Amino acid sequence: MIASPDRTAAFDATAFRAVLGQYATGVTIVTTQTPAGPMGITANSFASVSLDPPLVLWSPARASSRFAAFAAADFFSIHVLKADQRDLCHRFTRGGQGFDQLSYGFSPEGAPILADTLARFDCALHNTHDGGDHLIILGRVLRFAAHPGSPLIFAQGAYAALTAD
Repeated sequence: MIASPDRTAAFDATAFRAVLGQYATGVTIVTTQTPAGPMGITANSFASVSLDPPLVLWSPARASSRFAAFAAADFFSIHVLKADQRDLCHRFTRGGQGFDQLSYGFSPEGAPILADTLARFDCALHNTHDGGDHLIILGRVLRFAAHPGSPLIFAQGAYAALTAD
């Protein structure tokens, strides 16, 4: 069992992360266009925020080498991955191939669009908020799309596919 220390003990960030891992999340790739070309990052810090106006959020780590590009992005697209898209997921993690030799399109605002993901949200920057070692980015959804399939899930440090009962 992992438990929170009492208030006098040092905070254990590793244990905290392990407990957060008990909560299953979907897996996304967030993309934007930069002066150096298209950029993407795998993220599981995605959530819906509001229906009116239509807002979603995601949170890049300040320590990420791609942080500055996403913190400055006026437009971005969030792609929810299908259960069979682990290879695509890994392309946009640290050391991955990114857009190299990958076919993609563009949203009307210029954000790179990945084909055949489970869902996509094309967003304009709405606001940002300090989130400690992350930045909370709120996006106003300009358009969205969904395709049939099951989502790629991440929990307890591993990927899984969601199956129906």
